[in-house]
Amino acid sequence: MKKNNKPQLMDKLIDVIVNRRKWIEKIFIILIIASVFCYFQIGVNYDLTKYLPKSAPSKQGIDVMEEEFGYPGSARVMIGDVTLYEAKLYKEKIELIDGVDTVTWADSAGQIYVSGDFLAAQDLSDYYKDGYAIMDIQFDEGDTDSGTYAAINEIKALLGDKGYYSGPSIDNKTLSETMANEIPNVMVFVVVLIVVILTATTTSWFEPVLFMVTMVIAIILNMGTNIIFGEISFLSSSVAAIIQLAVAMDYSIFLLHTFSAEKKEGISTEHAMSSALRTAIPSILSSGATTIIGFAALALMQFGIGKDLGLVLAKSIVWSLVTVLFLMPALIIRWDKYIEKSAHRLFIPPLDKLSKVIYKTRYLVLAAVVIVIVPAYTAQNMNNFMYGTASMGGGEGTKAYEDQQKMKEVFGENNALMVIIPNTSPIMEKDLTDELDALSYVKSATSLSATLPAGMPESFFPKSLTEQLHTDNYARIIVVMDCETESAYSFQCSDEIQEITNRYYPDNTYFVGGTPATQDIKNIILSDYSTVNLISILGVAVVVFLSFRSLAATLAVMIPIEVAIYINTALPYLYGNNLAFLGFLIVSSLQLGATVDYAILMTNTYLDIRKNQANKHKAAIGAMSKCGLSIMTSGTVLTVVGYGLYFMSSVATISDLGQLIGRGALLSMFFVLALLPGLLSICDRLIMRDRHMVTWLPKLRKVMLRRIAHKKSPLPKKRKLPKAA
Repeated sequence: MKKNNKPQLMDKLIDVIVNRRKWIEKIFIILIIASVFCYFQIGVNYDLTKYLPKSAPSKQGIDVMEEEFGYPGSARVMIGDVTLYEAKLYKEKIELIDGVDTVTWADSAGQIYVSGDFLAAQDLSDYYKDGYAIMDIQFDEGDTDSGTYAAINEIKALLGDKGYYSGPSIDNKTLSETMANEIPNVMVFVVVLIVVILTATTTSWFEPVLFMVTMVIAIILNMGTNIIFGEISFLSSSVAAIIQLAVAMDYSIFLLHTFSAEKKEGISTEHAMSSALRTAIPSILSSGATTIIGFAALALMQFGIGKDLGLVLAKSIVWSLVTVLFLMPALIIRWDKYIEKSAHRLFIPPLDKLSKVIYKTRYLVLAAVVIVIVPAYTAQNMNNFMYGTASMGGGEGTKAYEDQQKMKEVFGENNALMVIIPNTSPIMEKDLTDELDALSYVKSATSLSATLPAGMPESFFPKSLTEQLHTDNYARIIVVMDCETESAYSFQCSDEIQEITNRYYPDNTYFVGGTPATQDIKNIILSDYSTVNLISILGVAVVVFLSFRSLAATLAVMIPIEVAIYINTALPYLYGNNLAFLGFLIVSSLQLGATVDYAILMTNTYLDIRKNQANKHKAAIGAMSKCGLSIMTSGTVLTVVGYGLYFMSSVATISDLGQLIGRGALLSMFFVLALLPGLLSICDRLIMRDRHMVTWLPKLRKVMLRRIAHKKSPLPKKRKLPKAA
C-alpha cells in the first residue's frame, strides 16, 4: 500500500494545480492584496541592543536603567563658526523644540542643579574650541521614536550648514533614511541586470517577464507575512527581498525548462505541465530544503538578529516554493502562447569544448585547492571584525561619516558609559566617581554625590533635577571616555571601569553604553558562529545524503562549496580590510544553502549520464556541458545581487554582506564547474558502490524482518497421532 500512496498523493496534488488553476489565481490575488496591506503595518528596528539575550549583562543594565531612569534618545550636536554668546542662544532655541528634554553644554556641565551664571569659571575646552561648540541633547522619547526624528529635523533646520551630528538617535535616523533611499535603487539595478542575464540564457523574450512576475509575487507575500513578527530588523528589511530574488529564481527556471522539454514531445499544454510537475517537484523541494536549512540555522543564534533574519529568509524560500509550484503553472499555461510567439535562438554557444578544456585541468585545480585550503581556513579566523553599531554607520563620503570625523578632529572621541550602582552610600559613590574621573582616558565622570556641595542634602533640590542621577534604588554615574566605541583599547578601558566599580559595589552593578553592549554582542556572536556553522553544514549534508544515498557523493558535493566559503571569507584578511562579523556569519550559511544547489545539479546530471553506461570521464564532461549554463545563470544572478549591494550601499554591514555574497557566488560557481567533475570521477567507484549497496538495503531489511518475525512467532504444536488398534 505504501508504494501506491505516494503516486496517488502526487497525482492528486498535480490535478489540483493544473485543473483548479483559476481558483489558485484568485487565492493568490487575495493573498497579494492582504500582504500589501500588512506590509505597511510592520515596524523596522535599527537598535542592535534589542537583540541581545536577557542573560547578557548589558541587556540587564539597559532594562534596569529604563525602569529606574528611563531610556530616552540622545544625540551629540556640534555647531561651527559660532561665538560663545551665539552658542548659548542656539542652546536655548534647541531646548524649546518639541521633543527635546535637555541640552547639556558648558553652562550646565559640572553643576547640573544650578541654572546659574553663564560660563562659570571652568575649562571650556570640552565644550567650546576654535569657534566650535558641542552639546549633548536628550530627547523626550526613544532613539527611534517619530517624535525624536521630528525634533532632529527641526534642529537641522535651525542650524543649517553650521550643524554636525552624531549619537544613537542620529545614527538610527540616518540608517533608516539611507535604507529607504538606497534599497529601491539597488532593487531596480538588480532587476534590470537579471532580466538581461535571463534574456541571454533563455530562448524566449517573454520568459524573463514570467520569471520576474513569479518572483515579485513571492517577495510581496513574504514581505507582507512578516507581520507575524510584528517588527523586523533593518537587515531583514533591506536585504531579504533581494536575496530571495536571487536565490529562489532557480526554482522557476527549472520548472519552465522542464515544461518546455515536455511540450516538445507534442502533447497538450495541460499534460505537459502535469508531466513537468511530476519531474520537477522532487528536485525543487530538495533544492529548497537545503536553502531553508542554511537560513533556518541562523535562527538558532543567541543574538536575536540571527533569528530575525533566518526566519524571514527561510520563510521567503517557503513562499517562493509555494508560488512556483502552485501559481507559476497557471501563469505558464495562461501565457504559453506569448512564450512561443517570442521565441528566439539561444545566444550562448554550446559548452562542449569549454567543458573538455576545464576537465583537463581537474588535477591542477585539485592540487591548488590542497595547497590553499589550510591557509584559507586559518586566515578566515584571523579577520579584523567589527561587532557593534560601528558597522552600521555610513561609509566614507557620506554626510554622517564626515560629521563624525569632524567632531573627532575638534573635540576628540566622546564615548559615554553609564555606571549604575546601588544607591546606598553617598560617600562611596563620590569616592568611586573621583577614582573614575582620575583615569587617563576618562574626560569626565559625573554623579550626584560628587556634584553636590559637601554637607548639602539631596532633598534641597528639585526631584526633576536629581532623578536623572538618583532613584530610591540606584545611582547613576555618567562616564565619558576619550576612545572609540569599538576597539581593543576601548574594551580594555571598559573592563577597567567595571573592575574598579565592582571593587566598591560587588553586587547589583550594571554598565550601559556602546562599548559594553558591543563586548556582549562580540561574545555572543562568537559563540553562535560555531553552532550555526556546524548545524548548517550537517543539515545540508543530511539532505544531500538523502538525495544521493552515498557518503562519497555527499563529500564530493560539499567540498567545492566549503572550499569556496573558506577562500571567500579569508580574502578580507589578506586585503587588510575590517569586516562586519554579522555579514561574515550570515554569508557562511547563505552561501552554503544557496549555492550547494549548483553541486547537486551537477552530481545529479553526472549520475544520470552514468546510468546510460557512459564512462566516468564522458559523464563528467557531459554533466558540465549539460548543466553548465544553468549553473552560470544562477551564479551570475547571485553575483549581480551581491555586488549590487556592495557598490550601492553606504552602510558597512550591508556593503560587506553584499561583497561576500557576490564573491562567494563567483567562487562557488567556479569550484562546482572546475573542481566537482574531477572529484566525481575520482570518487566514481566509491559512489557507485554506495549506491549499489543502497539498492540492497530494502531487500536486506525485508529479509531481516522476516527472520525476526519467524523467531518471535510460536512454533505450531505437533498433533498426537491416534494409537493403532
